[in-house]
Amino acid sequence: MSNKFNIELGYVQLTLLLPLWGRAIELKKQSPALIDSKAAEIIEKIDYDFTKIANNIHPVTQFEWIARSIHIDRAIKNFLENHPCGTIVNIGCGLDTTFERVDNGKLHWYDLDFEDVIALRRKFISENERRKFIASSFLNESWFDEIYVEDSILFMAAGVFYYLEEKDLQEIFKKLIPVFPNSEMIFDAASPLGVKTANEKVIEGSGLDKRSHLKWGIQNADEILEWNNKIELVNEIPMYKNMVDGLSQENQLAAEMSDKYKIMYMIHLRFAK
Repeated sequence: MSNKFNIELGYVQLTLLLPLWGRAIELKKQSPALIDSKAAEIIEKIDYDFTKIANNIHPVTQFEWIARSIHIDRAIKNFLENHPCGTIVNIGCGLDTTFERVDNGKLHWYDLDFEDVIALRRKFISENERRKFIASSFLNESWFDEIYVEDSILFMAAGVFYYLEEKDLQEIFKKLIPVFPNSEMIFDAASPLGVKTANEKVIEGSGLDKRSHLKWGIQNADEILEWNNKIELVNEIPMYKNMVDGLSQENQLAAEMSDKYKIMYMIHLRFAK
């Protein structure tokens, strides 16, 4: 009898397995760029055949999940230098393990995701007095009332927003900004070409259903500034910038082309008072 946990998730929620696998497999490299022992621990407890992912995901795609984690870790650590008791909200947390890598012993942390994801998350990760789970859609603003802010707040979203419709994102941003003024947000985005490429090469290539397709593509972060005059751009970061040393020459070239066409990149925003 297997002691592993079955996976019963919605089509989009099932995509959480991709970056989890990516972070776990990174540990098997001779010189891993990211040490995520918790991800490797969780993978061993999941009853899921990762063979199709392993056989079809390009090494540059796998490393994109690592680069994204490194960018977000850096942003959080920089934020905590100025706001050691700050609040982090992990939007669409899936089985993300950022907390384990960045906790400074003082921050306040919220993991936010759908009810089925949070139920799965509880099997592997525990809450504590500074780390809470919220079972809710990001688009349902009722979760706003559950957030405690002692200092300032940083929202993070890894592999989330491009699964949403732009109009829905605009609407939730409109509601978020006045409630959490002077907050920050970091997330990964994809160009329209990036959305098309990810759907064909990653979603379908890894055996996931077409109903898991990405939807929202944005060519430049400046486009978001048009949504609301309180949105300020802190930074737009190429995904693989200064991170290709561990890749083969062929994969370095592929990463450079990905950055050129913004297949995936990072956006860091601030919501003004």
